[in-house]
Amino acid sequence: MNLLDSLQDTSAFVTLRRDIHAHPELGFEEHRTSQLVADRLREWGLEVHTGIAGTGVVGVLRCGEGAHTIGLRADLDALPLQEDNHFPHRSQHDGRMHACGHDGHTTMLLAAAWHLSRSRDFQGTVNFIFQPAEEMGKAGAKKMVDEGLFERFPCEAVFALHNFSTGQVGKFALNPGALMASSNTWRVVITGRGTHASLPHTGVDPVAATINLAQQLQTLATRLINPAEQVLLAVTQIQGSDAPNVIPDRAWVGGTLRTFSEETLDTLEAGLRQAAEHTAAAHG
Repeated sequence: MNLLDSLQDTSAFVTLRRDIHAHPELGFEEHRTSQLVADRLREWGLEVHTGIAGTGVVGVLRCGEGAHTIGLRADLDALPLQEDNHFPHRSQHDGRMHACGHDGHTTMLLAAAWHLSRSRDFQGTVNFIFQPAEEMGKAGAKKMVDEGLFERFPCEAVFALHNFSTGQVGKFALNPGALMASSNTWRVVITGRGTHASLPHTGVDPVAATINLAQQLQTLATRLINPAEQVLLAVTQIQGSDAPNVIPDRAWVGGTLRTFSEETLDTLEAGLRQAAEHTAAAHG
């Protein structure tokens, strides 16, 4: 069965996506969503495995005598954000929203499972992998792997996609080599000696050191990495005292570090650590 012919009427999947959007669940809490996924896969005749990394689901579809096996993967979780839309299928849960499109990812993978279960125009095995906890550094994929995902469901290759709000409808964007950078969060805590703001000479100010470090890090990547290479080191958080008249004992600075290679990541991690140590030493 031709894929485009199979999906001419997408109304059922539009309804499904809107249902998932209206009921967002955070990482490792996707109980309703994973149950919905498992129910649909069983309805279409797939072999269904649940409870992988808590709320992860794998559906297995075999066809013919082919020995090849692939994986198709989507993520299930939402973000801890308040939705400000007003359409009927907006989030029904305060402080939770499918703001990154995982409702769409889940629905698209279900649509792929539905189509292949009907057409069976392939030889081999397809593992449909529904991953929990992709967001907020919760590492749901790693937990699935650690629990034996690929020992139980071997895959010669795994394919996934990410929707993109500025892309053209009906078109896929591909890129040779790596497309998505690694996403790493970092934080440096600087410890000083707290005192009253009117007596700075009796303490060691960690806020001044933190500000100095933040300024240095703005140019760290350009000093250490070939300018032809794509990399991002961003300072996005600074925290000091909660009181306006207190120099705190501690302050911290944090942000995100994104690279396309382990070598670049290692170089910047070492540079960040060195900058932090030198700054701390310079400020006593």
